[in-house]
Amino acid sequence: MNQLLVSRHIPHATRRHVAFVLIAFALFGGLLPQITSADEPAKAKRPNIVFVFSDDHALQAIGAYGSKINKTPNLDRIASEGAVFHNSFCANSICGPSRACILTGKHSHINGFLRNGNRFDGSQVTFPKLLQDVGYQTALIGKWHLGTDPVGFNHWEILPGQGNYYNPDFIQMDRSRKRYTGYVTDIITENTVDWLENTRDKDAPFVLMCQHKAPHRNWSPPPRHFDLYKGVEVPEPESLFDDYEGRSKLLHESEMSLANHFYWGHDMKFHGESLFPEHFLPRLGNGEYRRMNDEQKAAWDAAYEPENQKLIADMQAGKLSSKDITKWKYQRYIKDYLGTVQAVDDSVGELLAYLDETGLAENTIVIYSSDQGFYLGEHGWYDKRWMFEESLRMPFLIRWPGVIEPGTESTAPIQNIDYAPTFLEVAGAEIPEAIQGRSMVSMMKDGCRASSTWRDAVYYAYYENAAVHMVPVHDGVRTERYKLMFFPRGR
Repeated sequence: MNQLLVSRHIPHATRRHVAFVLIAFALFGGLLPQITSADEPAKAKRPNIVFVFSDDHALQAIGAYGSKINKTPNLDRIASEGAVFHNSFCANSICGPSRACILTGKHSHINGFLRNGNRFDGSQVTFPKLLQDVGYQTALIGKWHLGTDPVGFNHWEILPGQGNYYNPDFIQMDRSRKRYTGYVTDIITENTVDWLENTRDKDAPFVLMCQHKAPHRNWSPPPRHFDLYKGVEVPEPESLFDDYEGRSKLLHESEMSLANHFYWGHDMKFHGESLFPEHFLPRLGNGEYRRMNDEQKAAWDAAYEPENQKLIADMQAGKLSSKDITKWKYQRYIKDYLGTVQAVDDSVGELLAYLDETGLAENTIVIYSSDQGFYLGEHGWYDKRWMFEESLRMPFLIRWPGVIEPGTESTAPIQNIDYAPTFLEVAGAEIPEAIQGRSMVSMMKDGCRASSTWRDAVYYAYYENAAVHMVPVHDGVRTERYKLMFFPRGR
């Protein structure tokens, strides 16, 4: 159209001159590079996203959420330099389903992954695929736990199933397995930094998902944190000896209590068969110990055996009541759990330092979350699944330089189905209508305050009836003030 206008309204000689100039401009980089360079800065401004995701990290074990039992300086740094969301909820409080909700932006009954043991349908729309379509590199390193291979990632290296803490195997993209010597949280961190440094295309924006096994059961800390709480009595929750008086009988049926459902070897880290099966479940041994080399075993035994032998002697001498034994179990459990949490905090510190040193920090969104909350002895429990607050709430810490003011605290109700549309809007990708979550971008640009049109309730559903831990199927709705829960087996 412009050529027609030129040819009709200027003399012939001038037309030849203009044509020559246009051809020269195109040949020698004057015209086309200008078009490209106008487009490239827009792409370059799209932020990178580093999404650090752990497993079973309770809010009550994060400093930014007011922990009274541990310190997490690196996680707290994300909060102090960005925002902490106090009303962050999962849609289904269990490992695989939570991950499926995040990938799809949809509730479990829509994305098809209702319970652990299902297989994720990778042919459905997920946010990594859509980000690839708009030029983002996508990478996932660590725990996957969805039964099928990751789809939509330029690079992935995942733990098989739940994975191991010590000397873990990782499934490679060619389906081979590679065993590393060391501690899983550290290895995931090292491989994450290696991808950032040596593998990615440094001219393209990226989304990197660094996904930890920790602090999942059986809570095996790294050697450097064996003595982190040595000689310290970690405060017990007030409801450690809850008797559920006046509440549903379903609470009594669950199998996730410290008093009755910890294994002698797997959970409590003793060798051999249970000497006290009435207090410590037999049979399931410590699989992590079996994976260790001689040096690792020696360090482990030096840390654990003195306390183990003292407890055995005290129990054989009849010095301890059932309540004393439960209190001992709590200390063993919580110290191991917090040791694995500390390794995750170490990892976050390493990633933040790398982003700082390379200059990536200024254009990279950093998010820390976990697949759900967890019980740290509250109501006498460990594990998750229930729609009660300890397992329904999940951490969400975010640093977005230039967008979120440091030290922001939000009470807006968000859910893990909101992550996918948020990532898509950040990247400039279209959000499919089928996604049930909502983008948080406009909220984050407004002080992380919920607008008048933001949701006023979240929906939750749990589907593993009479399965592991005997938590019944239930669903419910939570608002700012109320929670309604429905138990089909209710009584």
